Amino acid sequence: MGVVIALGENKKDAAGIDKLVGLVAGGMERVNELILSKAGSDVEMIPEVANHLISSGGKRLRPMITLAAADMFGYHGEGHVKLATSVEFMHTATLLHDDVVDESHMRRSKPTARMIWGNQASVLVGDYLLGQAFKMMVEVGSLDALDVLSTAASVIAEGEVMQLAAAKNLETTEDEYLAVIKAKTAALFSAAAEVGPIIAKSTRAERAALRSYGLNLGLAFQLVDDALDYGGNAKDLGKNTGDDFREGKITLPVVLSYRRGTDAERDFWKKSIENGENGNSELENARDLMMKYSALPDTIQRARHFGEIARDALAPLKPSPQKNALLDVVEFCVSRVN
Repeated sequence: MGVVIALGENKKDAAGIDKLVGLVAGGMERVNELILSKAGSDVEMIPEVANHLISSGGKRLRPMITLAAADMFGYHGEGHVKLATSVEFMHTATLLHDDVVDESHMRRSKPTARMIWGNQASVLVGDYLLGQAFKMMVEVGSLDALDVLSTAASVIAEGEVMQLAAAKNLETTEDEYLAVIKAKTAALFSAAAEVGPIIAKSTRAERAALRSYGLNLGLAFQLVDDALDYGGNAKDLGKNTGDDFREGKITLPVVLSYRRGTDAERDFWKKSIENGENGNSELENARDLMMKYSALPDTIQRARHFGEIARDALAPLKPSPQKNALLDVVEFCVSRVN
């Protein structure tokens, strides 16, 4: 389909994060051990539900960023491993909660936890992982790191509620939508990057650089996700394409298509998004309208814009292998297929 070609024109494969993976391999081994240890419980269902998602093949991008950001500033110790694990647990908890809110059936090419164990178990195990995350943050003993991550947890929840309030609301503006994803997705990327220099006792300027890097990387990451839901394919995405459309989610491609369309086309969006007329033929029509009004390429272009801001944030920092690897992550996120 032409949409896929348009999105993948600057595509790189997973080699885009090879440098990062190599640099943090030792730290990630310890993170993975800690994940298995802290996801354990005498309550049998907790490790079952947690490990279903944890072991399902996510890239663990956020905790790798935490490790690299600490190493970049010469950190020695184990605190970054605990913080990276906390970041991954926060992310996993939000996925468990998201799938319940969105009534999702697939996650990373597998049935969601809610489809196997039910909504209640998914929510409660997510809560358990958040509790474990905060325990590890406290163990690290950095009030600044605890402040950054706990603030992020609160902001993410606000973003979820903002998205719920905007659900099926076609009058949502681009600025309003960006505010949602800044809270819902970018806040955790930002916190994951900033806690590295915090525990390495870096300067305010260095903290600010990593915070800005993570925030703008997160915005780029989510915008690409939004486009891929309409222009990718299920095998690459690890979930059904068109899920956002079927769930009546307002994402940037919808916002742009709705605003640029004719009255008749806006009526189509109202029937599809607001009234739930969202079968396969409607999904194809939605994709056609997105291409007609350049909504998918423009969403990718905005992602590239935030990617450039992320790169610029790191520019003043002294050269290092970690800096180069984090710059590669930006390119990977903006041009990825999955």
